[in-house]
Order: sequence, then structure tokens, then C-alpha cells
Amino acid sequence: MKTIVYPGTFDPITNGHIDLVERCAKLFGKVVIGIAASQRKGPLFTVEERIELASEALQHIPNVEIRGFDYLLVNFVKDCEADAVMRGLRAVSDFEYEFQLANMNRALAPDIESIFLTPAERFSYISSSLVREISSLDGDVSKFVPVNVANALMAKHKSLKS
Repeated sequence: MKTIVYPGTFDPITNGHIDLVERCAKLFGKVVIGIAASQRKGPLFTVEERIELASEALQHIPNVEIRGFDYLLVNFVKDCEADAVMRGLRAVSDFEYEFQLANMNRALAPDIESIFLTPAERFSYISSSLVREISSLDGDVSKFVPVNVANALMAKHKSLKS
């Protein structure tokens, strides 16, 4: 059974992420969602909260496992006994950065492949940072994220404003 890791901050998980996970789950026996701590990014949600949100959003996919990590990606991939890393490419602008990361990962761990998927067109403009910004301004994000995530965003922003 082939295993792939889909790493990211997932702050929060979006419908675009879910689309990629669903498609990956058809291609691989196991998909590990690696939720990076990414403290330097100053995430809105804690790793534990992001794991909980992703777990609920992805519960309909049986071959998905969700884990947090705070160390080098290639080491996490090895710990997961995975064969590859999957990354999403929304636009040409993503490619340059992802290409550089893939080459660095290959230099660090030549046995780990990088695979890129593009989102369905209806999700290509969605990003976690835009969703956070819209939500922080009391905008409706229900088209971009699952209900549990929209509710969590609303609650988080309400608590931050109190």
C-alpha cells in the first residue's frame, strides 16, 4: 500500500484542501495529512484545533490519517513510512516556490517523491489566509470551508474581539 503525505499549515482547512485530499485518497492507499505547527506564521488556530477541524472535515474519507508535526518535513515523511509528498498548485506563482521545495526535499531525501495536484477550478482561488481575512471582517466564508470550520472561525474571531 502506497502512502502519501499532504503537509501544510491548514489554518484553517478549506474546501480546496478537501478536494485535493479526496482525489489523493483515490490514488494512494493511505493519505497522511501533516499539520505543521508553523509558529513563525503565527497561526490563528493551535495545532490541536487544526487537527480537530481537519478530522471532522475529512471523516468521510476512510484512508486518511491526520497528524501534527513540528520538525523537518522529510523526517516526518519517513516517520509516516510514506513514499511521496503531495502539494497543491493553485497558480503559476505557487510553482516556483513548490519547485524549489521539491528539489530541496529531493536533496535531503532522494527516495521521497514530490507529486503536485491542481485544485478543481471552482477552488483555485481559495486560500486559508484569504478565508481568515474575510472571516476576521465578519464576512461569510461558508462557500469556502466546511460548516465546522466556518463556525470555529466565527467563534475564534468573536473571542479575539472580546
